[in-house]
Amino acid sequence: MPAAEDDLKTEKTIAGESLTPFGSCPIPIFDHKRIVLGHGSGGKLTADLIDKIFLPAFRNPTLDKLDDQAVLTIRGVRLAFSTDSFVVTPIFFPGGDIGRLAIHGTVNDLAMSGARPLYLSAAFILEEGLAVDDLSRVVESMRGAAAEAGVQLVTGDTKVVNRGKGDQIFITTTGIGVIDHNISISADHARPGDKIILSGYIGDHGMTIMSQREGLEFEGAIESDCAPLNGLVSAMLATASPTNDFIHTLRDPTRGGVATTLNEIAKHANVGMVLDERTIPVRETVKGACEVLGLDPLYVANEGKLLALVVPEMAGAVLQQMRQHRLGHDAVIIGEVVEDHPGMVLMKTEIGGTRVLDVMFGEQLPRIC
Repeated sequence: MPAAEDDLKTEKTIAGESLTPFGSCPIPIFDHKRIVLGHGSGGKLTADLIDKIFLPAFRNPTLDKLDDQAVLTIRGVRLAFSTDSFVVTPIFFPGGDIGRLAIHGTVNDLAMSGARPLYLSAAFILEEGLAVDDLSRVVESMRGAAAEAGVQLVTGDTKVVNRGKGDQIFITTTGIGVIDHNISISADHARPGDKIILSGYIGDHGMTIMSQREGLEFEGAIESDCAPLNGLVSAMLATASPTNDFIHTLRDPTRGGVATTLNEIAKHANVGMVLDERTIPVRETVKGACEVLGLDPLYVANEGKLLALVVPEMAGAVLQQMRQHRLGHDAVIIGEVVEDHPGMVLMKTEIGGTRVLDVMFGEQLPRIC
């Protein structure tokens, strides 16, 4: 066998990682020996990291639910508790910045349990050399975002790392809220027959970050949808209903987008889902940008949208209530939960076919939030 041909069939390794021989189709690697960017995608690699490392170490009934927040009962009061870290680059972008993102991201995670967010903490990791004016701008943005969401930042911490070790600024926010209603909202509560409601246009945040990061210009402006969703959730819960459990699941489709989020819900609840591609709202500018870059808007991050799984007899009323709120004007029913193909999400395409929407494997857009 010629030496060149022999080289094509020889597998190489670097730091214990198998590399696909040149000229063959790459196979996704699940058994990583080191952390890669894809572990922060919110997709398969993130789930793999949680299942293999974190859950075995900290397993308990509350954590096992794998919702975006923990719901705890303390002295008869039901509280929601959540934490999140933000490492977005660039730190300033159209529609927001890392500070606004940090406040609204944790507020939204609390709201997805039906909670009323109350208090936040914030921890800052600052890189040596960060401009004080930029830090002031981020802090002022956080102040405004907290006021918009109706929460108070009541404690925090600051650390500084050496130049080149922190990429300007990282922020971790932790929040607590109270659940006023007699409700139980969780990913594993989804049931066949539930209608899947999306609150508006998808992909705005992810494509804003991508365009700013790469210096790309598209026809029409693209702006992040970063916004606090607790007011919209409150309006939804105020829908007149003979029962309190008409909303089974709420999730904000951030990392991994709508497709990955719905796959997570389908897996936890052991149900199937069917979407209608024609009903899913995507702005023409975002759609065009995704086509140019080879991305799918269903897997692009959002920071001001929610998915709601609602009992069918209440879906119309909840939708009407959402459309009366400024963040729900464009809300639509995009599909339903089914008994068939549990754990899978299918989509009826615009051309009449059916497509499987799998969980995103790696990272389409790293450092997105």
